[in-house]
Parts: sequence; structure tokens; C-alpha cells
Amino acid sequence: MHIDVIASINEARAIDLSQRTVIVIDVLRATSTIVTALAHGASGVIPVETIGQAKQCAGTHDLLGGERYCKKIPGFDLGNSPLEYTGASMKGKRIILTTTNGTRAIQKSLKAEYIFAGSLLNAKACAMTALKLRNDIALLCAGTQDNFAFEDGICAGMILHEMLHLPLPSELNLVYNDLGKMVLSAYRHHQDNMHMALMDCASGRRLMKIGYAQDIEHCAQLNAISLVPRFDRHMMIPFSLAI
Repeated sequence: MHIDVIASINEARAIDLSQRTVIVIDVLRATSTIVTALAHGASGVIPVETIGQAKQCAGTHDLLGGERYCKKIPGFDLGNSPLEYTGASMKGKRIILTTTNGTRAIQKSLKAEYIFAGSLLNAKACAMTALKLRNDIALLCAGTQDNFAFEDGICAGMILHEMLHLPLPSELNLVYNDLGKMVLSAYRHHQDNMHMALMDCASGRRLMKIGYAQDIEHCAQLNAISLVPRFDRHMMIPFSLAI
């Protein structure tokens, strides 16, 4: 089984994602927000690329959520802080979400057989689910404006680490690319102080500067949620697999 870590949305364009399981990673913050919303009872999250698409998709009882360059979109119900997607207010709600990087990465993965939302919050659950499907795997780092983002790479490293520590059938051999080796080493170096690692990266510093320190603390939790969001038709919903 081949596992490719892809550094950014730009690089994904050159890779055939068909017949693969793709785990899209945007730790700060889109995929962490999707995981959090579903874990708190949202019925689904529809990821779209543009503000116009979000407004067009939204029904009377839907919530509009999203950001551009870390800031809440004017007129939307919610921003992209995962902490806004907690509590009883999420129960049964459908959310239309548009973000600068993460939702775009999901849309660019539509040729894949399975698309999951991965984060530090649900890394082990993603690893277990992806391995059960027995497809080749792509760990797609959403990045920041088509550039590699440290926090997404370190999450890809964590998912790879979890895969390597799961009991595997003797015939299943995991082969991963050079970037996979690098992010695996980075995760193992920082795993005991992930909060500090996220605070110190470029995206973390940017969020700290505009008052989102608590988001970083939330997103830095390791394996706090066992739910895996899957893109099914047009919406992210909790995935269950009976094998």
C-alpha cells in the first residue's frame, strides 16, 4: 500500500487521485472545524470554494460559516473557529462552509474514491479507517495559499505514525514517499509539545496575533475525537464502516 504525503493543493494537481483514499488536512483550521462540528451533532458540513456558492447553497435553517485570511466573512453566522461549532446549538444543523484553503482542498480531491477530513483531533481514527479500505492513500496538506504549512505536515506525520503502529496483516506493507519520512520525523520530534509547535508555526503566530490562541489549543489536542468525516456526494458526514 502506497502512502503519498502531498505538500499543497498546487502539487495535488499533478497526482492521479482516482481509486485512492484522500485525507485532506487543514489543522488551522478548516478540517479541525469540520471534525468538531460533526462531533457536536451537526448533521453535515457542505464545503464550498467561494462565498457566492456558500450563499447559493444555504437553506433557511442552514448556518453559513467561513473565513477569508483568518477573518469571519461579513454576514455569515459563524467564522472558522472550531470553538464556534461546539455546544447544543450545533445539534442537527447543516453548515455551509467556505475557507481560504481547506474547503478548496476538499473540492480538488473529488476524483478520489474516498475523501476524509483529517486533523490532530482525529488522526488515529483516520489512520484506522483508511487502512481498512485497502486503497493507496494520499495525505493532502491544504497549506496556506498554495504553500506548504508546517501544521498540516506535522498532522500528516501523526497519521502516518498511527498507521505504522496499528496491527497490520502480514501481507500489508506500507510504503511512503520522501515527504512522508520528513513529516513523520517532525511529528515524532514535536509530539510531546504539540501546542507549542502549533503556536510557533507561521499559521499559529498569525492566529495568535488576531486573538485566536484558544483555537490553537483546541486544534493541538491529539486523538481527542474518534469521528471521521467523509465527503459523501456534496457533504461531509460521519463515516462508519463495517468490516
